[in-house]
Amino acid sequence: MKIAYVTDSGTGKSISDLAKDGIISLPLQISDENNTYQDMETLKTSDNIRLLKEGHVMKTSQPSYGLIEECFTSLKDQGVDLIIAVPICNGLSGTISTMTAVANELGMRIITVDTYVTAVVQDYLIHYIKQEFEKGTPEMEIMVHIEEIINSTNTLVIPEHLDQLVRGGRISPAVGKIAKLLRISPVLHINKSTGGRNDVLTKVRTFRRALDEGMNQMERDGVNDGSDKWNVTIAHVNNISTAQDLYRKMHERFPHAQIQIIDLCNAVACHTGLGAICLQWFKMVD
Repeated sequence: MKIAYVTDSGTGKSISDLAKDGIISLPLQISDENNTYQDMETLKTSDNIRLLKEGHVMKTSQPSYGLIEECFTSLKDQGVDLIIAVPICNGLSGTISTMTAVANELGMRIITVDTYVTAVVQDYLIHYIKQEFEKGTPEMEIMVHIEEIINSTNTLVIPEHLDQLVRGGRISPAVGKIAKLLRISPVLHINKSTGGRNDVLTKVRTFRRALDEGMNQMERDGVNDGSDKWNVTIAHVNNISTAQDLYRKMHERFPHAQIQIIDLCNAVACHTGLGAICLQWFKMVD
């Protein structure tokens, strides 16, 4: 059976980066007041940071219907029997629904995986699935492991400032002013329990305390259980110094976890704004 593995730029990687691993990526769309960009193609991380510094109102949308249709038609012409897709989650985008609709119209079999988030775990899962199918691992066994990974995944979004959330209409100007006056820092979470949607986990006084609360949540999720299979990511939006400080603290509290620092993917960063820190963790398969 000929299988095509498909994802999108929610992984934080470009088309060419993923193509090296035999994976197809379709760019999400990011728009400001005047232009629409193809994420990680015509809008790199540095471009996104520049637009945020200039105070633009940023919006995101799924890969265009035409692009998905063109891609899947090409796969059909190449004799692909099955598409396995791990795009940005249903709670944040309609990409899964559109991919399913296009595949059905073309009479192609498709399996989609909803990660209930995006970013690093999305990238990990599409690579893991490809690896296991190519090894000949039974499909049911792969699906069980996928579910285990997703169930272990949690993602926290901690904005340093609320300006971009106000610009984008995600919180009202009045709420933004009150939060700034009282130095209230929200901690948002997104996971299977939230249906893949951003929800408020807690609110604390000051950004630093919000970061500490992030590590407290890691403990509650068992990241300190002594396993070396925990994959932890500190993703930042032009805030490397805070990310590095957090990295040092995490290594002390979670010495067995595998911890990395990366730039936050554009599709999330354009909403969280400059200075934001996102934490994502999940347990890798043995």
